[in-house]
Amino acid sequence: MTTITRFAPSPTGMLHIGGARTALFNYLFARRNQGKFLLRIEDTDKARSTQEAVDAILDGMSWLGLDADEAPVFQSAQAGRHVECAEAMVANGRAFRCYATPEELQARRDEGEAARAAAKQDGVSEADRQSLLRKAEELLAPFRSPWRDGGEAPAPDAPYTIRLRAPDDGQIIVQDGVQGEVKVAAREIDDLILLRADGSPTYMLAVVVDDHDMGVTHVIRGDDHLRNTFRQIPIYQAMDWDVPHFSHVPMIHGDDGAKLSKRHGALSTTAYRDMGYLPEALNSYLLRLGWSHGDEEIFTLESAAKVFSIEAINRSPARLDLAKLNDVNAHFIRACDDARLLTLLKPWLEEAKGEPMDDTIMERITAALPSMKDRGATLPELAEAFSFLWSANTDNLNKKARKALSGDNLERLSDLRQAIANVEEWRDTALQQALQSYCAENELSFGQVGPPVRAALTGGLPAPDLAPVMEWLGRNETLSRIDFHLARTDMQSE
Repeated sequence: MTTITRFAPSPTGMLHIGGARTALFNYLFARRNQGKFLLRIEDTDKARSTQEAVDAILDGMSWLGLDADEAPVFQSAQAGRHVECAEAMVANGRAFRCYATPEELQARRDEGEAARAAAKQDGVSEADRQSLLRKAEELLAPFRSPWRDGGEAPAPDAPYTIRLRAPDDGQIIVQDGVQGEVKVAAREIDDLILLRADGSPTYMLAVVVDDHDMGVTHVIRGDDHLRNTFRQIPIYQAMDWDVPHFSHVPMIHGDDGAKLSKRHGALSTTAYRDMGYLPEALNSYLLRLGWSHGDEEIFTLESAAKVFSIEAINRSPARLDLAKLNDVNAHFIRACDDARLLTLLKPWLEEAKGEPMDDTIMERITAALPSMKDRGATLPELAEAFSFLWSANTDNLNKKARKALSGDNLERLSDLRQAIANVEEWRDTALQQALQSYCAENELSFGQVGPPVRAALTGGLPAPDLAPVMEWLGRNETLSRIDFHLARTDMQSE
């Protein structure tokens, strides 16, 4: 039997990172078992479903590389099939037409709540209190329709819903891949609605029919759906269909242990793209939120697909840790192909510079990139680290840079300028040798020579070692930046 998993988001908003992790788990389980990973858009809620949300989901899935093996299934397009299955259950006696009106059901609930409240009043005898509590329990219990065993319609044209005839006795048992054996008494399940009075299918019916028709063998979803599973299994049984294997994954919580919300950080998957995270980093991080494989911390989709198992998913909620995500992202930035990383960086570079990059600056950045990959945990952070390549920061010297460009340091800077100007091959090794030779000839430490050169070249902006900085800037730019400060000092002394 081919393993088939599915991810089934509702297009009512962005692709939540919790949803992205669910999609990732389904994708990896299918890959591990040489199966299929499918996508279903559950768009039956027409009032809230939007094309914009559909596009956002597809965009997020594509960015993460979680490509489905077939075209997406839109649940709304299967409505006819859902109705057909509901009618089939009526025909085989597993479902029925129910004429209870919404007003009658609400009155029943209100009466039950009133009885419960009355039982708590002072002055009620124990016998009356017990009687009221029994009445409340009966009225507020899972609904068992008076039409479940047949009966005449109250009027020839009376509106009706189609309800599942819920099991009466025993237990409904789920052998859950994450939660273990979970069971509820059958009496806790109501005669749930399959078709509304307007003939439209409910979520519970649509999900079961779609999963069956798509051949889904394993349902991996959030544990907020566990209660739904006990209501859906009787539908499978009413249609004499095989029940898929269920695995309910704990939610992602914030770092404080509370349910994840906007105050814990971005919830949209693509928001992390917009903050400068790589898709492979977000995948790797989300995978380790609640799943583990030994002590390994970093995974690609390919490496994870070889070892992923449902049994290794933790039963406890995972906690979002943005500092850890930054560490993972920094790893993947360092591992990223230079050409791809440069393409990803360019928009951030231009934002940091405030204007499009010219060819000269891009050549400097291209040369520096292999040595600069460890300078940022996110793309915008890394882009900022290159700012010394387009700006000498002359108008914003910090206190340390101003001190380095004063007194005896300026004379050393002038002498050193002549030393490096004579370097024939403008490479970091030759430039480093020139710096060392100058220090040796003048009995100076590098700590006495380096600060004024660094201040002249970067204006106090963070930068790596001086020799590679000079190579990346090029001979003309290096000497020009030094000359600027020497000339400015000369003008101040006149």
